[in-house]
Amino acid sequence: MTTVQEIEKAVVNLSKDDLSSFRDWFLEFDVADWDRKFEEDVVSGRLNRFAEKALTELRQGKCT
Repeated sequence: MTTVQEIEKAVVNLSKDDLSSFRDWFLEFDVADWDRKFEEDVVSGRLNRFAEKALTELRQGKCT
C-alpha cells in the first residue's frame, strides 16, 4: 500500500470532529504552500511577463 493510499484510508476512518479538524489543518497547509510557491515565482521573475502585459494593456486603455 502506498503512503497516499494509507492516508486516504485513515481519512475515511476519521470521526466527524477529527475530519473537520483535518480539513482545517489541510486548508491552512495548502494555502501556505501555495503562498510559498507564488512568492518563489515572484522573486524568480517568472511572473514579470504577465505584469508587463497587464501594465501595457492598462496604459493602452484596454482595461479599467
